Amino acid sequence: MDNIWQSHCRQMIMIRSIFLFLDRTYVLQTSSVMSIWDMGLDLFRSNIVGHHIVQNRTVEGLLQLISRERSGEAVDRQLMKSLLRMLSDLQIYHDSFEKKFLEATDRLYAAEGQRLMQERDVPEYLAYVDKRLGEENERLLHYLDPSTKKNLVCCVEKQLLDQHLNTILQKGLNQLLSENRIQDLTLMYQLFSRVKDGLKELSIAFAAYIKTTGRLIVVNTDNDLEKDRDMVQKLLDFKEKLDNVIDICFAKNEKFINGLKESFEHFINQRQNKPAELIAKYVDSKLRSGNKEATEEELERLLDKIMVLFRFIHGKDVFEAFYKKDLAKRLLVGKSASVDAEKSMLSKLKQECGAAFTSKLEGMFKDMELSKDFMLTFKQQMQHIDTPGGIDLTVNILTMGYWPTYMPMEVHLPAEMVKYQEIFKKFYLGKHSGKKLQWQSTLGHCVLKACFPGGKKELQVSLFQTLCLLLFNEGDVFTFKEIKLATAIEDGELRRTLQSLACGKARVISKEPKSKDVEDDDKFIFNDGFKHKLCRIKINQIQMKETPEENTSTTERVFQDRQYQVDAAIVRIMKTRKALSHNLLISELYKQLKFPVKPTDLKKRIESLIDRDYMERDKEDANQYHYVA
Repeated sequence: MDNIWQSHCRQMIMIRSIFLFLDRTYVLQTSSVMSIWDMGLDLFRSNIVGHHIVQNRTVEGLLQLISRERSGEAVDRQLMKSLLRMLSDLQIYHDSFEKKFLEATDRLYAAEGQRLMQERDVPEYLAYVDKRLGEENERLLHYLDPSTKKNLVCCVEKQLLDQHLNTILQKGLNQLLSENRIQDLTLMYQLFSRVKDGLKELSIAFAAYIKTTGRLIVVNTDNDLEKDRDMVQKLLDFKEKLDNVIDICFAKNEKFINGLKESFEHFINQRQNKPAELIAKYVDSKLRSGNKEATEEELERLLDKIMVLFRFIHGKDVFEAFYKKDLAKRLLVGKSASVDAEKSMLSKLKQECGAAFTSKLEGMFKDMELSKDFMLTFKQQMQHIDTPGGIDLTVNILTMGYWPTYMPMEVHLPAEMVKYQEIFKKFYLGKHSGKKLQWQSTLGHCVLKACFPGGKKELQVSLFQTLCLLLFNEGDVFTFKEIKLATAIEDGELRRTLQSLACGKARVISKEPKSKDVEDDDKFIFNDGFKHKLCRIKINQIQMKETPEENTSTTERVFQDRQYQVDAAIVRIMKTRKALSHNLLISELYKQLKFPVKPTDLKKRIESLIDRDYMERDKEDANQYHYVA
């Protein structure tokens, strides 16, 4: 066929050259007459290719060659290019060839897609689809007519991708994301972006993966403390991994970025309050001075990442309560890693939640600075007075409203301490009349000089530890009851304190009988054999660890604050609206309140306000409320 066609073309060129004058003059002037070349094509079409056997065999032969090439055989591309060009020139390419070619392609890839989807795993399948698309594009370059491109590519995409979108996602996406297969995910994104709704389906599946995996990190049905301890770090790693996938694989597509945010917000609030508490504690662990693992810049970057998690949380007041409690400990024990990092975290919180959110936290810093200045003035004053017992005193003056609530505990202090407190109190009230001072013995700490037979030591201890140790100046052995009577420290607190002195690493006193727990009949003896390589020894108070009671009371305080906020919101709404139905009031409250709250709790607050005559029920309609001025 090709030989005949080539020979026909050569002969027509020759004939056209001989009759050039005729072609250029008469033919151009007479519109009803074809040019010599076109007449040749017309004759070839009607007499040779128009014959149905010739045409069928030519097209079948071409389709067979393409089919053999698709199954990996080498074929004569030049021959195919020539014959397909012939069909184009004769203007029968679309009707006689393209239609049959696309049908054959459709059948081939439909069967192939079904088979391979079952046989291969997703990365292999995607690589195969990519390879097939590449091959078809090469065919277009080498011998197919460019007009076939759109239909051919659509056909491959439809049969290999479009038909299997959900199967590919169900079978492989989670595995690719879990194993962080960057290359495969990039390819998946590129292939899915070729198909209608491909990216939409991919982003839905991506969001579903985040929700399921995130929920496993956050929800802790077994109350496993170890799991909770790692939760925030795991969330940060998970978020970083997904950000990386979106940046590299998903071309920073907005759809995926929004899906990520929504999914995080969804799963992190599946467990109320705990994530907020754990994030606050995680920040505390990073801002404590013991944390030497990070430079200033790394710490700053970490705080930025934590703020991203913080944004997803609904109960931000829980975070604030725990953050405030930990910040107080850091400031009072002088345990803060860097003032700059503390201030930076505050400004981030202020930016995120407004000045009202951080006003108390800022007040705490202010108190510490004012205390420093005040102590300088006091120390200058003390130069003219004899200090009682040759001791030194530093006081932090804390504004009650800014700091967490501490239970005051009356204990028996040595006479010189009491005298010093009185001197300070008199001086302070002389400067600030109308103020009231309340000493917080639970937060005090001291440095004691101790003489052991093995040498002199300095002990860094809490005030309670100090009161117990000072007793041993008057005798070598005391029972638990005697110590309790002499110090008036609360029972549980005293047991913890004695435990830290007699059962910890640095045992400056010993206990009989030897055991971990402190019993009522235990005896405590001055340990004259005490040795330690350091001169200044810090004896950790066991009370620095958070107790379950402390945790519960912090959470309860948050709920107490929330009740006041709900009450205020209800009264505000009713005052502006005067009358409102129950459902409208509830929906209005949900718009205004910044924390998650159950409808039953809102109902209780409404009942409480009705009892206190802030509002009343309508006489006719129980679902309608009126504001009482």
